[in-house]
This record gives sequence, C-alpha cells and structure tokens, in this order.
Amino acid sequence: MKLVVVSAGLSVPSSTRLLADRLAGAVTGRTSAEVQVVELRDLAVEIAHNFTNGFPGRKLAAALDAVTAADGLIVVTPVFSASYSGLFKSFFDVIDPDALAGKPVLIAATGGSARHSLVLEHALRPLFSYLRAVVVPTGVYAASEDWGAEGLPERVERAAGELAALMTGLSTARPATTAKDEFDVVPFAEQLAALRPAG
Repeated sequence: MKLVVVSAGLSVPSSTRLLADRLAGAVTGRTSAEVQVVELRDLAVEIAHNFTNGFPGRKLAAALDAVTAADGLIVVTPVFSASYSGLFKSFFDVIDPDALAGKPVLIAATGGSARHSLVLEHALRPLFSYLRAVVVPTGVYAASEDWGAEGLPERVERAAGELAALMTGLSTARPATTAKDEFDVVPFAEQLAALRPAG
C-alpha cells in the first residue's frame, strides 16, 4: 500500500509539514503503507508553467503520478485569507478531474488562530467532494496554540484510524444486527383510533 502526503507549507521548518508527518506516522502505525511526501513548495514554478503551457514538468509529473496511484492521501494546507493556499488549490487544479474518484483522503490544515478551523468544512471538504474522493469524517485543524495542548493528538489518532480503515478495506460502521426489534410497531392509524373519544 502507498500513502501519499501532500504538504503545502511554505516555510522550513513548517507547522504544516509537522502536522502532515504526525498524521502520516499515525496512519503507518496502523498499516504497512509506504509513505511518499509531496512538498508543493518545491513544485511551485512547474505548477505555474503547467497553467501557461499545458504540460507538467518532470517533478510535477512524478508528483501527479504518485497522487493518482496512491491508496490513500493526507492533504495539509496552511490557511491563507480564510481558505486553503493558492498553491494548494493550483496543484489540485492541474490533476485530472477523475484521478481522485473513490480515493480515501484525510484533510488537515494549520493556522495562527482557532477562528479559521472551519476551513476544513467550508473549503477543503467541498473541494475533495467535488473531486469525488472519499473524505474521512474527522478533519484535523491545528492552530498555533494547539501544539502541545490536549485534543490535537486525539484528533490525529482518530482521523488516522479512519483513513487506515478505508485504505485497508475495513469498515468502521457497526455490524448489522439480525435480532428482532425489541418493540412492537403499532400502525399510525391504530394509534389515532385509540385517541378518538368513545361514543
């Protein structure tokens, strides 16, 4: 199995890459997946050229192939202007629109304030739903104050477990029960008749 991590962090070191590495470590702790990291910072020029000439450069083509062939994706972006970064969006704009259909994806983001945590739901989840990926229920947002605080490790572990289950084909849903219902169902008409006054 192959897990590909797409990190849109711009600085070195980057909190975005740090979060990506923590998520990847939590997934590989549950699977035997081989991890490949795609640093979008290193592909910025080739992504721009792809928009103007229609052809990916060598590094960008390799990154696109890796994402397309992955059994699961972790995507992490910093928050810029209340949404994902332009570099992050541009990378997914040059991917074939059908390449992510049915692919398990864990979405994550970093930002300076907890006020931007809804970026997961109003920007990232709709983007990958549009691309017909299977987005795990738990997204992970890390504000500056979250590092070393309670809550972040638990969210990382929960999201990683969900992605690992999708990658290995395990269902996290409750098994169907074959037991009879404990309650008798009374038809609505009978319930109404019981309310009518006698006479």
